[in-house]
Amino acid sequence: MTAPPSLDIVIVNWNAGDLLRRCLAALPAALDPSFTLARVVVVDNASTDGSLTGLDTLPLPLTIVRNATNRGFGAACNQGAAAGRADYLLFLNPDVYVGSRALSVPLRFLEDPAHAEIGVAGIQLRDAGGHVARSCTRQPTPAMFWARIVGLDSIAPSLVPSWFMTDWDHASTREVDHVIGAFYVIRRRLFEQLRGFDERFFVYLEDLDLSVRARASGSRVVFLADTHAEHTGGGTSDQVKASRIAYSLHSRIRYGFKHFGPAMATLLAAGTLVIEPFPRLARAIARGSVSEARDTCVGFARLWRRLVAG
Repeated sequence: MTAPPSLDIVIVNWNAGDLLRRCLAALPAALDPSFTLARVVVVDNASTDGSLTGLDTLPLPLTIVRNATNRGFGAACNQGAAAGRADYLLFLNPDVYVGSRALSVPLRFLEDPAHAEIGVAGIQLRDAGGHVARSCTRQPTPAMFWARIVGLDSIAPSLVPSWFMTDWDHASTREVDHVIGAFYVIRRRLFEQLRGFDERFFVYLEDLDLSVRARASGSRVVFLADTHAEHTGGGTSDQVKASRIAYSLHSRIRYGFKHFGPAMATLLAAGTLVIEPFPRLARAIARGSVSEARDTCVGFARLWRRLVAG
């Protein structure tokens, strides 16, 4: 009799507090004889909120990796993956709470010999009210980035489609370019073939970059609509909105230099630094949001410092 497939779950924690505990507490109800949960690895990026306290009482094969500094999301995911040897990896955000079939359905799908070319799978993500999130994305083009830079994605979204697939209701299973890293299942052999996440992305777009490389290697990415998990969204990044702006734009610039070539990437970087602050500030002023305007200014100042520091 063939042994059931094995799964390692990797959760990166940074001051997630009760979100992490709720995420872990939901896992036992999703276990199923059709697979083996080999390990749950929580990689903590130097949290200071006590969010690791008491986790060892949970009925899970739990391993905790404690980093002395915040190493970033991609690097922490790679640490977590290296701590296990299961057939499949699930990268799970601490603000995601799985339902009873959220683990078994994607594993059963990937185990089907007819789906041998599928390397990555995601599932439907819903908010606390049950609304389905538009969580899949297209592979972005320079035009999509330019739409963000000049604000067209807000004032005239029909002119250039967003890389997020907002025009699709996510009610059906289909092949996509990318499923977001909040719930990201990948075959271990593919993950290791690709050498995991690119750790030069501190946070944001490292999951997209992995999907792009997976598809370039001949694997396919599938979104599964017949099971779901609850996703709070924002999570710990809501605590540091100015830093989120800096990190996300820094990752976007890095993505451009990796995937678009030096000339276009340089233009995109210049547009991000010189043009983009103004439409962002205009939107904040139009909304009457002093805090948004302040976060925008601080975020771009931090972005400049990150770029200067290299």
